[in-house]
Amino acid sequence: MSKITVAESAGFCFGVDRAVKMVYSELEKGTKVATLGPIIHNQDVVSDMKAKGARIVENVDELLPDETVVIRSHGVGREVYDAIEAKGSRMLDATCPFVDRIHKIVADKTREGYFILIAGDKNHPEVQGIIGHCDKNYCVFKDKFELNDFFEKNYKKLQKKVAIVAQTTYNIVVWGECLNVIPKNDPDVVIFETICNATDTRQTDAAELAKKSDIMLVVGGKHSSNTVKLYEVCSRYCKTFHIENSDELLNLKLPTAERIGITAGASTPAYIIKEVQTKMAENENLTNQNEDFDFAQAIDESFKKIHTGEKVKGTVVAVNNTEAIVDLGTKHTGYVALDDLTDDATKKPSDIVSVGDEIELVVIKVNDAEGTATLSKRKVDEQLGYEKIMKAKEEDAVLEGTIQHVVNKGVTLNLYGVRIFIPASQTGLPRGAELEQLLKKKVQFKLIEVTEGKRRAVGSIKAVQQEQREAAKAEFWESAEIGKKYTGKVKSLTSFGAFVDLGGIDGMVHISELSWKRIKHPSEVVNVGDTLEVYIKDLNKEENRISLGYKKEEDNPWEIFKANYNVGDVVKVTIVSITSFGAFARIIDGVDGLIHISQIADTKVENVKDYLSVGDEVDVKIIDIDTESKRISISMRALLDTENGEDEAAEDDAE
Repeated sequence: MSKITVAESAGFCFGVDRAVKMVYSELEKGTKVATLGPIIHNQDVVSDMKAKGARIVENVDELLPDETVVIRSHGVGREVYDAIEAKGSRMLDATCPFVDRIHKIVADKTREGYFILIAGDKNHPEVQGIIGHCDKNYCVFKDKFELNDFFEKNYKKLQKKVAIVAQTTYNIVVWGECLNVIPKNDPDVVIFETICNATDTRQTDAAELAKKSDIMLVVGGKHSSNTVKLYEVCSRYCKTFHIENSDELLNLKLPTAERIGITAGASTPAYIIKEVQTKMAENENLTNQNEDFDFAQAIDESFKKIHTGEKVKGTVVAVNNTEAIVDLGTKHTGYVALDDLTDDATKKPSDIVSVGDEIELVVIKVNDAEGTATLSKRKVDEQLGYEKIMKAKEEDAVLEGTIQHVVNKGVTLNLYGVRIFIPASQTGLPRGAELEQLLKKKVQFKLIEVTEGKRRAVGSIKAVQQEQREAAKAEFWESAEIGKKYTGKVKSLTSFGAFVDLGGIDGMVHISELSWKRIKHPSEVVNVGDTLEVYIKDLNKEENRISLGYKKEEDNPWEIFKANYNVGDVVKVTIVSITSFGAFARIIDGVDGLIHISQIADTKVENVKDYLSVGDEVDVKIIDIDTESKRISISMRALLDTENGEDEAAEDDAE
């Protein structure tokens, strides 16, 4: 048994679908409608519209006073808009957004002095419309040969920059060939990719299906440019037939085939595709690979109305630098501006959505006259986000986000599409601190206030820090014991010591524990931010006090002195202070000895200052070490006595 497959992208394109829906919508209201040329290259649809009261006119002069004129998806030139305005007729513009983009490109580039090159059929209505925005400053080419002729014969004569666009339904393969003809790296040549992605997808899908099929049926108007191109594409891979509707199947002598593919042009409505598919299945007893899809239902659904505030689903059909264009499956074209995609100013629309994405949206505004709808993805994200935010508040959850802005009296960040304000008092920074230091930093916070009606959320970094400190304290007290060592950072300094952060809980190193030397302020030894190796000297859990030690026993100057000096040693010392009873001299850092007034000279000394000054370096002899009292007696006279004794001994020897 044979099998029939319909290409996924077969049938109405976004722009044509929109135009047809706009006409039917007006007819349903009882409006007198005139289309400027056939609204679609499909005789069945056109005949149905005429039967419902629509007229087809070829120029503006034919319009009746009470008629609404519909500009078809192919678009028109500026002079047509001017003529409609002059006549005073009501107008609905169904120009495809992709075509409208080309109009804007060529108009802008024409004003900038560019010469416009248009790839396409010069007699096609779409190309004629594009020409109408070029101020006669253009050239249409149909293939690489005509484009090559232009660059060889006319390009240099122009002495102008060139902008190149293509008809939205232009053959993708031929366009690729044309690109190879264009001079490479020429700054005076600007190329715009304007072939509709739906055209590209339709041709690609048709080609892939044709490769897998024995015969292909291409359904669509005989004068439809994109349908003819589909026929050309499919013909490269298998036997292909071009038909307008299911009636033509009766006159076709189709060869026996196991695999039959069906595709359709952009002007072919779903019900015609369904008729062809059904008749093929009935006549040939074929299996239907797409039998679960109800085309008739899809057509019915396309006429549904949408209302402001309603939540809808749509498929992204185009993305540019300022907005995303969405197919809602209704007569409306949906537009989602960048501000309604995200509140992140650093993002572009393409960073948020891609062509083919199905997204949920809220309807902001509906314009039935123009067949457009303004939509917002951000509002949906905010609504869903607020639900998550409310749940997080109920669960008292710890959240994480990156600070984005510094505002009056606080900072803000965005989470789940919701703007969250963190007051300065809840940032965890000291009062008066610069809030800019939090910018672009990832922080943990809790929600302390969420007002659903006002869509307001307030967070607190401080609350998380407090919880973390409490947890750290609990963990600390479980394992803390005297003598245990920790690595911490100096958090603050006072006149009596340094406070050290042990990881959520602070301990204090008293000034006397910072150095073995006598110091006047902790800053002589440490600074805020320094990392210290400390140990617990004492604990008081009731008062939450932790006394820390820092100076090490091996650095104790007294121990160093004991290990290296003995009574009788002669050492050089520095006078550090003078008293009425003697002078104190530095032996090593942290250890001083006393030269008693009686030990300064071998004669009676009335005033120490007559012999010594602070800063003098003198040789002394250690005459006593009181280990228990940590007192050292040193003598200058002892050295003089030794010298005198040696002199006397020398005199005795001489006698």
